[in-house]
Amino acid sequence: MALFNLNKDSPTFLLFAIFTLAIPTIVLSQVANLVTPEFFDGIKNVADPSCAGKSFYTRNAFLNAANSYPEFGSGSADESKREIAAFFAHVTHETGRKTSVLALFILPLFFGSPQGMRFFSYSKTGGVGLEGDEGGDENLCYVEEIDKSNAYCDTSNTQYPCVPGKFYYGRGPIQLTGNGNYGAAGQAIGFDGLNSPETVANDPVISFKTALWFWMTNVHSVVNQGFGATIQRINGALECGGKQPDKVQARIGYYTDYCNKFGVSPGENLSC
Repeated sequence: MALFNLNKDSPTFLLFAIFTLAIPTIVLSQVANLVTPEFFDGIKNVADPSCAGKSFYTRNAFLNAANSYPEFGSGSADESKREIAAFFAHVTHETGRKTSVLALFILPLFFGSPQGMRFFSYSKTGGVGLEGDEGGDENLCYVEEIDKSNAYCDTSNTQYPCVPGKFYYGRGPIQLTGNGNYGAAGQAIGFDGLNSPETVANDPVISFKTALWFWMTNVHSVVNQGFGATIQRINGALECGGKQPDKVQARIGYYTDYCNKFGVSPGENLSC
């Protein structure tokens, strides 16, 4: 005997369908209620007018992108607050003006993701690092790397092969980097990441979608393990285990600040 009548003409089915369709709207409303104009603009307003990101990154673009990821910021009220605080802590850190670009580069057999994630970081000045890696004061400043000479082409990636003449350097809130990332993100989001990687620096909604795609693919599943676990997924190979404690602390500082703004405890296991 069936517990529920899910015949398409039954009242139960209609209520189920309405509730299912409403879930993304409810979650988006929860995200929007936290990422207020005051919160978002409070991050980017410290940036100098010369920062490309100051006019490129907008709250509306973020919310439009978040609408495609209903699981982002889902869960209990406290879980939602912590995940959104964590996301913006890393975005703030990665797009700060004070530093060189840190790049994420896909190679096989790391982190267990579909493409396999391995993180390499190359600075704009030839050193090693991710954009905003010093946790600069001018946040949401960079849209793309300053040094555009490196194509970040992984020739061993046959699933997402490089297109001649195209450069896959860091772009967007998470500084998406590498042909593997651009190919996979483009396929998931619906843009030609391999032939038109510059779209990430030209379309603010797609730019935020790439950041949220990366987050949901690689970071979302560990958020409840503590903020330190998210650092591991973002740049653990270079920063965790005492390698760069100042950068870890910078990320933690942003996270705890945003948690305070949201009125939630940052939880345990903050460091890595």
